[in-house]
Amino acid sequence: MDMLLMIRLLRAVEGLHQHDRWSRPHLLVQQEDALARQRAYAYARSPFYQRFHKGLTARPLYELPVLTKARLMEHFDEFATDRSIRLAEVEAHMANLASDARFHDRYRVNATSGSSGQRGIFLFDPAEWIAVLASFARAHEWAGARVNLMHRMKMASVASVAAWHLSARVGASLRSWWMPALRLAASEPLATIVEQLNAFQPDMLVAYASMARVLAEEQMEGRLHIRPRMVFTSSEVLTAETRRWAETVWGRTLFNQYAATETGGLAAECEHHRLHFFEDQVIVEVVDADNRPVPPGVYGEKLLVTTLFSRTQPLIRYEISDSVRLAQQPCPCGRPYWVVDSVQGRREDTLRFRGTAGGEVAIQPNVFHQLLDTVPASGWQVVQAPDGVTVLLSGIHDPVVEERLAVMLRNALNTQGVDAPTIRVQRVAAIPQTAAGKAPLIKAYQRDV
Repeated sequence: MDMLLMIRLLRAVEGLHQHDRWSRPHLLVQQEDALARQRAYAYARSPFYQRFHKGLTARPLYELPVLTKARLMEHFDEFATDRSIRLAEVEAHMANLASDARFHDRYRVNATSGSSGQRGIFLFDPAEWIAVLASFARAHEWAGARVNLMHRMKMASVASVAAWHLSARVGASLRSWWMPALRLAASEPLATIVEQLNAFQPDMLVAYASMARVLAEEQMEGRLHIRPRMVFTSSEVLTAETRRWAETVWGRTLFNQYAATETGGLAAECEHHRLHFFEDQVIVEVVDADNRPVPPGVYGEKLLVTTLFSRTQPLIRYEISDSVRLAQQPCPCGRPYWVVDSVQGRREDTLRFRGTAGGEVAIQPNVFHQLLDTVPASGWQVVQAPDGVTVLLSGIHDPVVEERLAVMLRNALNTQGVDAPTIRVQRVAAIPQTAAGKAPLIKAYQRDV
């Protein structure tokens, strides 16, 4: 990170800090002003939005159609407001992407993994990228680690190192004298990760939630010897058990953050460990399957996100398939943003089984979390099969635990109306990872289409 970028980042973070003192009514006024500017820019420069919102330009946000990743990618060239951007050229750029290289010497390119069936590609110009970096710096500031020019902060990230991955791009941008950075692939052999962390001795550890649990276990077993001043998790559902493990082992409070490739940071935990949406940067709608708003205290089927800072690819009611529940009570921290009570994962993590009364029964991830988070295992994963589920457990040596778990899980599913599910519990040495190094807690059965 050069000095100019650092100064711009510090200014952006200070601006966000001022927003934290807004009242809720003032926040909503600022949202409306920013939204009006965002829509005007999109309507003037994006042929896609000129058609997609035809006849709707004066309508309120909640009456606008929902934008999916598939639709965005289908109309990629017309969607972008920079008329020189072409998907074929961006893909060619990504094929040889390295470090902090930029498309057209201007745009940083991030991409989703495509694990949900559709890869998405997203570009950020210099101003937009500062906003993305500031969203992560804000999360660190809320945790007590403010970015500054006076103190160095060694940061280690155990996630994906693919050049197109958001965490890798952020890490490449932040690496500097002020923030020496070590990026490790979560898919690397665990012994290699442990060895490099021991040598680097990070002040800040950032990892997938599943990897944080694994590393905490390595520390407990005496193989990992680090003393991070703060620990952050992201990208996966953070269970209460993983939080307890990390905080017990390192004697440090763990902070969770919520981000998306398309938007950068979406939410972070404050000092009271309540997760707040960054509503000065995005407008978030928690909705059901039919895009109708759900009240606080109720899980939505998905999020609709409208970015207020992006101009290159303006996202207006963009669908993210995460199931989120807003809190019913405000946070004592006093920040004006909605509090996220729980994030239980993607819509794709909802499993469907044959019901006792016929048809299908949808089982939300929290049904499995309530049971499996109490199991004395180092990791778990639920894999759906046509006739039921297989539960993978690592770090378990007592067969009685397996037997009890199978009975408890079968009873829980029966209570939810599932017809005679088959439950298999299998001990494994380690929970299988994706190519990006994630270890998803829930894997739905992929039906042929």
